[in-house]
Amino acid sequence: MSVTALMQKPDLNRQLKVKWSRGKSVKTELKKDNLTERAWQRMLSGRRLDILNPSPLDIEIEDIAHGLARVSRWNGQTRGKHSFSVAQHSVMVERLVRGNAPKLDQKWFLAALLHDAPEYVIGDMITPFKHVIGGVYHEIEARLDRAVNIRFGLPPIIPDSVKRTIKRADRMAGWLEATQLAGFSKQEALKIFIKPAGTPANIRLRPQTPDDAAASFLRRFSILGGYKKQMK
Repeated sequence: MSVTALMQKPDLNRQLKVKWSRGKSVKTELKKDNLTERAWQRMLSGRRLDILNPSPLDIEIEDIAHGLARVSRWNGQTRGKHSFSVAQHSVMVERLVRGNAPKLDQKWFLAALLHDAPEYVIGDMITPFKHVIGGVYHEIEARLDRAVNIRFGLPPIIPDSVKRTIKRADRMAGWLEATQLAGFSKQEALKIFIKPAGTPANIRLRPQTPDDAAASFLRRFSILGGYKKQMK
C-alpha cells in the first residue's frame, strides 16, 4: 500500500455535530478556504508537516521529542517547578508496558513510546474537551498516528491487543500523575479515573526540564531501535 493511498485528505466540507452538556447541540462546518488548504506547520528540522494530510516523510523524531517535551500534561496544572510533559509521560508508559508485558515484541515497546506522538503538533487536550470536540479531533489525530507509525517501521494500525496493553499502562500513568502531581486525592481520583490492577506504588514522579525530557525520550527511542526502523 502506498503512502499516498493511506493519507487521503479528509472531507473538509463534512458537517460535524457537537453535543454540549446542556442538552443542546450545534452544527459546525469545516469550510474549504485558504487556511485549510495551507494547514501545515514548519518544524525546527525544516520540515513542513501538513496536519490534515500528513506525509510520513515529513516527520522527524527530533521534532517529536522537542514538541512533546514542551507540551504539558493536565494543561500544566501540576505541582513542581516544571510542567510534567507528554515526553516524560510517554517514557513512563513505555516503561510500564515493559513491566506489564515483558515478552512483547520490541516494536510494540516503540509503539508505546510513540502512542501520544501526534500531540507534538495538536497538543494534549484533557479528555472531557476531546469528547466535546469529537470526530474532527480524532480524525486528525488518527491520520497523524498512522503517518508516525509508517515513518518508524510500525504497522499503520496498531493491533487491538497491543492497544489494550498500551492503554492499561497509559491509565496507570494517568493515575500516578493525578494523585502525585495534579492535585487529586486518592479518594477523589477513584471516582473519576480508572486505576488498573497492578498500578505500581513505588514510582515517584519528578517533572523534568524540557531539555531533559526530550533527551530521555530520544534515548529510549534509540535503545528501542527506532533509528534503524525509520523509513528512508
